[in-house]
Amino acid sequence: MASDSAWLAAAIALSQRGFGLTAPNPNVGCILLDTAGRAVGRGWTQPGGRPHAEAMALEQAGDAARGGTAYVSLEPCAHDSTRGPCCTELLIAAGIARVVIAATDPDERTNGAGIARLKDAGVEVQAGLLADEARRAMAGFFARRAQGRPFVTLKLALSLDGCIAMADGTSRWITGAAARAHAHLERARHELILVGSGTLDADQPLLDVRLPGLYARRPVRVLLSGRPDAAPEGWLRIAAPGDTALAPLPGDHLLVEGGAGAASSFLAADLVDRLLLYRAPILIGGGKPGLADIGLVDLAQAHGRWRLADTRDFAPDRLEVYERVRAH
Repeated sequence: MASDSAWLAAAIALSQRGFGLTAPNPNVGCILLDTAGRAVGRGWTQPGGRPHAEAMALEQAGDAARGGTAYVSLEPCAHDSTRGPCCTELLIAAGIARVVIAATDPDERTNGAGIARLKDAGVEVQAGLLADEARRAMAGFFARRAQGRPFVTLKLALSLDGCIAMADGTSRWITGAAARAHAHLERARHELILVGSGTLDADQPLLDVRLPGLYARRPVRVLLSGRPDAAPEGWLRIAAPGDTALAPLPGDHLLVEGGAGAASSFLAADLVDRLLLYRAPILIGGGKPGLADIGLVDLAQAHGRWRLADTRDFAPDRLEVYERVRAH
């Protein structure tokens, strides 16, 4: 039989089916086992936030889940809502005997209350297993609760010598088709996408998702510009990076995609939570650098800020994913 860690990891992986689609609710994953340890139900938070993962899994399992175990990537909600029942009561009513939870819910309406209600009903609860992995899988939800803003990913496509374009601005294409397809997948996983006014003027980017089956996943376009009338029709605008500017934006995930000025300003404001570096095996020499000044006054400030989280090969290119090191 698979271990608790393996089942919980599977629930966390399942939660990614709702990534970027569930705000303001978290994208939760849930797997239900029967008394023999067989998976009888699985669920993930549906677009718009309902049904919740637990409700979906319980409906699929029916009576087969009675006396079994639930693996949930986030503490089941404990507050009533006009949109649906609270998941703790659903689990109790279904006769679930044991619940294994990755991360506790930072929402003050549930934080600890879901666990307490389950225990009061005689349900065995284990919490905290794979908590960091679960928080990473629900990064946008946790960023909203902790910082009051979307989780920010910065994407850069660079040559080996750190350029994003030729000296004359030519940038099509730095990376190959496979890396560009992955970048479009990242667009599909974000509710918001931002470019600076220089990129808008030079490239007139569509910022859509050009992958089969995902054409409808078009993020809301945001322009970084100090000019109130600069944003095209249908775009949102922020004057400068900052928690206050980002807080009203709809959605929990913002992808900053261009150009060097926008990237540098978000880094200088320390608003980048995740960094995607697509490196092409080319040298440009004398091209446009990927970054301008980001406000460092001492080289020591540059160290210890980023953690390598993942690497992938998109031959001939390579992706490096870094996460900003922050105290919880």
